[in-house]
Amino acid sequence: MQIVQTLAAVDLGSNSFRLEIGRVEQGHYVRQSYLKETIRQGSGLDGNGCLTEDAMQRGWDCLARFGARLQGFDPANVRAVATQTLREARNRETFIATGNRLLGFPIRVIAGDAEAALIYQGAAQTIANDNEARLVIDIGGRSTELIQGTGMQAQHAVSCPVGSVAWSMQFFASGEFSVPAFAAAQSAANATLREACAPFMTGQWDRAYGSAGTVNAVVDVLTYSGWPSGHVSRAGLDWLLAQLLAAGHIDRLDLPGLRADRRPVISGGLSVLRALFDLLGITRLEQCSGGLRHGLLLEMMKKAR
Repeated sequence: MQIVQTLAAVDLGSNSFRLEIGRVEQGHYVRQSYLKETIRQGSGLDGNGCLTEDAMQRGWDCLARFGARLQGFDPANVRAVATQTLREARNRETFIATGNRLLGFPIRVIAGDAEAALIYQGAAQTIANDNEARLVIDIGGRSTELIQGTGMQAQHAVSCPVGSVAWSMQFFASGEFSVPAFAAAQSAANATLREACAPFMTGQWDRAYGSAGTVNAVVDVLTYSGWPSGHVSRAGLDWLLAQLLAAGHIDRLDLPGLRADRRPVISGGLSVLRALFDLLGITRLEQCSGGLRHGLLLEMMKKAR
């Protein structure tokens, strides 16, 4: 008799909350549904490092909707994790207590290195060449993960408090795009990331891959504008920066392929990505489809075997 297992992964990110549901048949995973809501919780920390009431409510409302979709699921087949914003939030226990009840399953705040390891597992299963030494980059809302590995084995991983939401708030809060603002944002990213990048310099890996929101958003815009699909080049980043500077303000930014949910954070994400290209000597960054939630799903599949 064929055994079908239904799994669900919930990712409480700093920019978006995501829910993916899929089934496993004879060891093969097939996605059934995917929900994403732009909560932007990473912009909801006040001066005391606490989530505001509004930021918590946005998150709770989303988790209630996710919980409705997860009714009847076996607890062993659901994983829910939270990342950098809730690592930072001083009142995270308040948010999580209510969030657990609304979702119907426990939410685990994972450490940065654990997040990085899961990202690598999720990314690696979508990459065909198992023998290459690879670098995987994930620029999130309030953190960036760097992972070096071979095949499915991560060998070195770090998480840094640099991200698209945080950098957009800090350097582009007025919505203006200027040369000084981008220079300041990239310089700050360089300073924050430099020490962490040291073990990942050119020569330690054969190919670099980008996972998740920022890289996907940049690839989408470049592809819509006629650049080759599936990767990011330095020339592409330079072109994109020129488009933002030409617009001068977020209200005048009209880029085909840029989704509404990425629009407020594209400036910060671009600044961090350009800093990583400089620090790591990247000339080409391949897009990969796997990420954190795929790592969670793979982890559950392994335990069920």
